[in-house]
Amino acid sequence: MPKILRIANRFNLGGPTYNVAYLTKYISPEFETLLVGGEKDDTEEGSEHILEDLGIKPLIIPEMKREIDVKEDRAAYNKIKKIIKEFKPDIVHTHASKAGTLGRLAAFSTNVPVVVHTFHGHVFHSYFGKLKTEFYKNIERYLALRSSKIIAISEKQKEELSQVHKICPASKIAVVPLGFDLNKFNENKEENRKKFRTKYKVADDELVISIIGRIVPVKNHELFLKAVKNVKDKTSKKIRAFIVGDGEDRQKTENFAISLGLDIADWLQQEKPATVTFTSWIKDVELVTAGSDIIAMTSLNEGTPVSLIEAQAAGKPIVSTNVGGIENITIPDVTALLSERNDVAKLSDNLLKLIEDDKLRSSMSSKGWEFVREKYHYTRLTKDMETLYLSLLAKHNTIS
Repeated sequence: MPKILRIANRFNLGGPTYNVAYLTKYISPEFETLLVGGEKDDTEEGSEHILEDLGIKPLIIPEMKREIDVKEDRAAYNKIKKIIKEFKPDIVHTHASKAGTLGRLAAFSTNVPVVVHTFHGHVFHSYFGKLKTEFYKNIERYLALRSSKIIAISEKQKEELSQVHKICPASKIAVVPLGFDLNKFNENKEENRKKFRTKYKVADDELVISIIGRIVPVKNHELFLKAVKNVKDKTSKKIRAFIVGDGEDRQKTENFAISLGLDIADWLQQEKPATVTFTSWIKDVELVTAGSDIIAMTSLNEGTPVSLIEAQAAGKPIVSTNVGGIENITIPDVTALLSERNDVAKLSDNLLKLIEDDKLRSSMSSKGWEFVREKYHYTRLTKDMETLYLSLLAKHNTIS
């Protein structure tokens, strides 16, 4: 029975956690998996409920945290080496940057036969300055050189990794899109819509635009707020914008909304209707998608944003910047209206078009579920990964 040591950065609310959870739970019984991860950042919502619901108990390495810390990182590296020596995996599969660095270095030093890494996103633009970015690229190039396989979660990401950032040749990259249990987003939609809109005091004639995710610089919430302001000034329809999530830029984002003349509500402090409502994290995201009329994203950089896959599963049209793998996980002009990063005029026009045109919203809403239901289901994810694992193991003759 081949053994897999799966190492995640941390178990925060988002696509990577669902990915490692479904791979751990639903991969074929012929594989034995041990899931390991670091601690989530204090500014993030935890996702322990995702693992608990699937009956998964991961091994937590407290020293493996989001930020670079030489002492803590060395301790985490040594713990991973100890786990490898005790568990004796045939495959070490790391997910995201910190786990990818520490986990792969530990695997190389202990001669693990197959070492695989998944890029759930990357930090090669819109995160750091030029020198720091090049430093991280050089680390990833070294790690990729020694890895058995690199996994991208979209064709666009494969192109960026191989051709734009020169991390490794395209031949070394396999594309394995993420997979989820999307059924809950397509079920009980009317009931969930009523729950959301009742809780947040949304009137029947109000259109809801929601943006879901961490409130951090790369998500570019200021662009979202500028577009909301532009649309509010032009439309005769009643609109409500919801910022679902939290993070280091929360206060800055609230202040920016106020500076634009938008009335805001921090729902945890005061439950009142406003043009822009900050909800903090909502674990039952299917309530948000059901209660919304449009789902937005304004990021500077993305991998495969889960909220947009979930939006299509719920039959909601999307307005987004066209970054990372977004053009691969939507059907441009069919399920999503896309614009270039930081193009406030085009983003605003797309949002206004959807708000003003009821037939367009309805038409785009009807196409999403058919597009995502099988392409991004976890059964496809596990099947693809099993095939890849077995092919890599066969090359090393390590299957017992």
